[in-house]
Amino acid sequence: MLRIGLTGDLGSGKSTVARMLAERGAVVLSSDEIGRALMQPGEAVYAEIVAAFGEAIVAAGGQIDRRRLARLAFDPVAPRVEELNAIVHPAVLAAQAKEFEEIGRTRPDTIAVVESALIFSTLETTGVHWSRRFDCIVLVEAPESVKIARFVERVAAGRPMSAEAVAATEADARQRLAVQHATAYAADCMVVHNDGDVEQLEAQVDAVWQQLKQFEAEGKG
Repeated sequence: MLRIGLTGDLGSGKSTVARMLAERGAVVLSSDEIGRALMQPGEAVYAEIVAAFGEAIVAAGGQIDRRRLARLAFDPVAPRVEELNAIVHPAVLAAQAKEFEEIGRTRPDTIAVVESALIFSTLETTGVHWSRRFDCIVLVEAPESVKIARFVERVAAGRPMSAEAVAATEADARQRLAVQHATAYAADCMVVHNDGDVEQLEAQVDAVWQQLKQFEAEGKG
């Protein structure tokens, strides 16, 4: 089994690339989905986050309000994102390792992909270098203006937004991007440039997929 880390900053389009890789036969795991599962009531991670950030982040139904949590974590005056990551990252990495173990047992010849914005930054919170978790990293890049515009579009979800709401969302995107530095590791990665149309992106993903299949066939990362 070939273990691939798929990363990129907020708005880079890594989820789109993940979908394209899945269409080509990869088994794709979402770090965000794993994190969401671990943040459900009854989970140890849930209890730790609530203890650290307070009951104010708990919605009426008992779920963690992720937007409230994000506002606290990415507060420009007193950011607490490292504190949050220190709680979440070790548990997410452990869950990913279990998933990889099961995939390797049942589908030893497959290409397994973990989609995550924070592949490189987990070194700071867990002490585990990415090369111990993955055979290869695929990095999705895009200009910052494009990443911010995509984030605004995602938040809007098709609904109209006032100029004030757009400005606030753009500011939120910049705060998040300020702590994401995946692009700095481009020299260690297979890079996909997501700054064109879908056809251009598909062509790049095709090339990456062929290279990954060759790596898997040769038993190397």
